[in-house]
Amino acid sequence: MLRPFLRALASCALFVLAALPSGAAPLEALAGYSVFMGGTQVAKITVTLADDGRNYQMNLDAHVSGLASLVASGTATATSKGRATANGYRADSFEMDSRASGASEHIEITYRYGNVDSFVVTPPVLDTVDRVPIERRQLVGTINDMIASFVLKSKNFDKSLCARRFEIFTGVERYNLGLAYVRDDEAKSKRSDYIGPLIACSVQYQPISGHYEVPATAELATNQQILLWYAPLFDTGLYIPYRALIATESGDLSIVLTRMTR
Repeated sequence: MLRPFLRALASCALFVLAALPSGAAPLEALAGYSVFMGGTQVAKITVTLADDGRNYQMNLDAHVSGLASLVASGTATATSKGRATANGYRADSFEMDSRASGASEHIEITYRYGNVDSFVVTPPVLDTVDRVPIERRQLVGTINDMIASFVLKSKNFDKSLCARRFEIFTGVERYNLGLAYVRDDEAKSKRSDYIGPLIACSVQYQPISGHYEVPATAELATNQQILLWYAPLFDTGLYIPYRALIATESGDLSIVLTRMTR
């Protein structure tokens, strides 16, 4: 149960940093997030970015923390590399290692022109009767990894920021996330390095393949209470998630930006 949670942390940390236009000045940045479940801190996420204006690399480090570390342990590290385009980041490679309860998992993915070129999961994911098979035709088009997918670039910081869809492949699951505008908002917490305007988007999860046909998947796909708030990444014309909120029967899962430096 912990490993899917770590994948989710990495996928959420996904929310972190954005690309520069081709030819822009080099950028180095760091973003830190705290993860809360039902109001209790359960994990921390740090993402670092190096971008020379043409290519980027993001490194993610997530680990269980707070009171949660007394009953469970787990870590996840990931690296996304690729091209900084006019529309944001496009991954060429993605690698992730996670460790939970003494067991480890390694994922490697390569991408080419928006298609999944290859992927390896070690140890392999066991196919059961309730797991939806991944088909090759589902891995072509505008597929991205679960960190680079959340890069947003826009000329305007307004409702148009939410008018988009992410097509994500994690090495284990293929899914879409559709965004829609909810409202303008404002960050006021002094516990974050950012205070200022936000754009709130709703998020609709659409499983495609690789998932298990279990009640939890159906509940997530029909959940109308998944929200994502975006904030400007300084003065770069890029936007990163400030907060993510998923309402569940077990309590709210919330991820909040606490640190942003360059």
